Amino acid sequence: MPEQLAVTAEPLGTAGIDRRPRRALFLAGLIITVVFVNSCLFGLLAVLLRPGVDFWQGLLAVLYVGPVLAIQLLYFSRPAVRLDTRLAKAMLVVQACLAYLPTLHFEAALSSLTTLAAGSALLLFRPRTGWTVFTVFMAGTTWILWTYDDTWLGAVFDSITAIFYALVVYLLTWLARLVTELHQARTELARRAVAEQRLAFARDLHDLLGLSLSAIALKGELVHRLLRKSLDRAREELAEITGIAQRTLSDVRSVARGYRELSLDKESRTAVSLLSASNVAVRLDLEQVKLPVKLRTLLAKVLREGVTNVLRYTGVEQCEITVRETGGRVALEIVHDGTAHEDVPAETAESLFEVTKEVAGHGGTLSAGPDAAGRWRLRAELPVPDQAEPTETALAQAPGHWSRIDARNVQWTLTVVFILFGLSAMSRAFMLTGTDDLWTALSENTWYIAFTAGYLTALITLQLSYFARPNVRLRSRQSYALLFVQACLTFLPLIPLGNTWVSLPSLFAGTALLVLPPLLGWTAFAVTAAGVVLVRIEYGTDFLGGFYSFASILNTGLMVFGLIWLIRLVTELGETRKRLAEVAVAEERLRFARDLHDLLGMSLSAIALKSELTSRIMDIDTDRASDELLEILGLTRQALTDVRSVASGYRELSLDQESRSAQAVLVAADVQVRLEIEHEDLPATVRTVLAVVLREGVTNVLRHSKVERCEIAVRRIGDGVALDIVNDGVENGRPPKPERPVRVEAAGSGITNMSDRVAGLGGELTAGVEADGRFRLRAVVPV
Repeated sequence: MPEQLAVTAEPLGTAGIDRRPRRALFLAGLIITVVFVNSCLFGLLAVLLRPGVDFWQGLLAVLYVGPVLAIQLLYFSRPAVRLDTRLAKAMLVVQACLAYLPTLHFEAALSSLTTLAAGSALLLFRPRTGWTVFTVFMAGTTWILWTYDDTWLGAVFDSITAIFYALVVYLLTWLARLVTELHQARTELARRAVAEQRLAFARDLHDLLGLSLSAIALKGELVHRLLRKSLDRAREELAEITGIAQRTLSDVRSVARGYRELSLDKESRTAVSLLSASNVAVRLDLEQVKLPVKLRTLLAKVLREGVTNVLRYTGVEQCEITVRETGGRVALEIVHDGTAHEDVPAETAESLFEVTKEVAGHGGTLSAGPDAAGRWRLRAELPVPDQAEPTETALAQAPGHWSRIDARNVQWTLTVVFILFGLSAMSRAFMLTGTDDLWTALSENTWYIAFTAGYLTALITLQLSYFARPNVRLRSRQSYALLFVQACLTFLPLIPLGNTWVSLPSLFAGTALLVLPPLLGWTAFAVTAAGVVLVRIEYGTDFLGGFYSFASILNTGLMVFGLIWLIRLVTELGETRKRLAEVAVAEERLRFARDLHDLLGMSLSAIALKSELTSRIMDIDTDRASDELLEILGLTRQALTDVRSVASGYRELSLDQESRSAQAVLVAADVQVRLEIEHEDLPATVRTVLAVVLREGVTNVLRHSKVERCEIAVRRIGDGVALDIVNDGVENGRPPKPERPVRVEAAGSGITNMSDRVAGLGGELTAGVEADGRFRLRAVVPV
């Protein structure tokens, strides 16, 4: 069996997807082995069972067949072997010589070996060269068959069968290799997609932050020089630094929110659930439209705000939510039969106003109001851009991708294979008329020929138009019904034709494996093969003829199953690779949003805070003001470094550096700080997450609380490590309420970021007001 059977598939993310490529490699190798061995075995048995063949002639035949088959199975059929090398071409020359030399000793008995070489030629060369070499090889095979066959009908039958087998060799081997390539290239595709997304990040960061941070750095240098010359000028410049830092911080939060992808499907399900809980009958009609991430997220926002608005209306009994694409524009409509509430809260109108601005920013329109039927209608319409997503760009550039051209070529070749299959059966029907004259056979057996041609055509048409299509759902009532029709077309002609019955039972056997559950499929396959053998024996075929019939059905049935199954699998894997790349891009977008907020939020907050502090102490203590300015410049340079690190990937944050920075910022805000850090031998990922939580926690302390004292502690506890940030401030202006700390499910974006990061390491983040009135943020991470 080929070495490809030992290849282990990498995990794809779920157990079902993980097993599929491994099973594909095993079954593809098994099918290739059985089919190729069987096709060579037919010719070998034809030689060994000839009258007068001695031991040495039999050994010579084996020595011809063995190397040709070994080259095919152990070299050309191995997915890991590169076929664009000189060695591969040399192996093809050796295989072709060994395939055609038996003609000198055994005439056309071993001509099946040449089909292996012809099929391999299509694998090795570019299409134009490959088909030329294929034609030359098959012309040589046809010449051998026409030279040594007893009748011209026999030569036609054998020639069609040889071309059929050669194309099957090519398709089976190429599809099996493609399954492996698709599976192995999925990581490269995801990497390319993420790289494309990072380029977009870098552009956004440069446009958003580069100029602002450079301006802060420049003005900081200017203020540092003006401290000794003009305090009024220095104060004005500091005010501008504060304004720039605050505006930039607002932009950072806006961009971080914008990069958080919302799911339109998930939002629609949530909308249906909320409206149904409010006794509103909902009709949902979402057309699957391919949109960029930003537009999908924007539509999800509009849907969320629209449904929130619906819930504020009275008398709503019915609501319709539709998404449609027409003329290059996608429209979301929310229509209901309620009457407007008299006092619509200001935040509702403000949120709809914000969404309207976002829609307009993408070249769209949003309108809301009563329609002609008196119903309230909210309609958002957006243009669908032609620009490809990073995932689609990466897919087009990925090596060995399953493109539309590949699919068309395979479908075309598969069509030729099945047509040749039908022609082979038809030529067999002509042979059973008992005459070598074509016109005599047609004139004396017109009804028989027409009837046979009719049901064979119906069988091939059904196979190509339904079962061979990769997007058809095979486990369905329609498939079961058409499989029954195929069985009738295959076996019912046996009743009027008797011993002249010619059909394609292997089509039914192979299709049954695809459509039926495994146990039923293999049972149908075995019953079909056994039934055909019994029919042949009933009409006078000897044991050897029955064996050939069984082997032929086994071979062609596995071919039918293998070809269609591999085409479907390749198509599914192509889609899976695209979905995996989309997931990778979505995760990278989320990483970017988190890092943008976590790494730059505190820096910009500290810059704004320190610039205000410097402005206040400038007249009192010039030296301290100078020191604060130097820290502002250091924070600005660090922020610029962080911008580059966000665009390029994760960086390892220093827990020591973050703790010292947090202490300095809090002291500058007149907060008494108690610091206790114990973090020896912590993994880099744990240190980084704790540093991010520390940075975000201190940012929240500065932003939300009136704090006089703050304690920061990192301690080892059992098999983990705990970070505690405790302050005596009043959270959000509310008086302290004694309560137990609870798991944070949803809060501001900073808290959500921290919770997600900690949960990603299997830890837990809690926040709440303790009995003594202090607010505690606690992150526990296993080590």
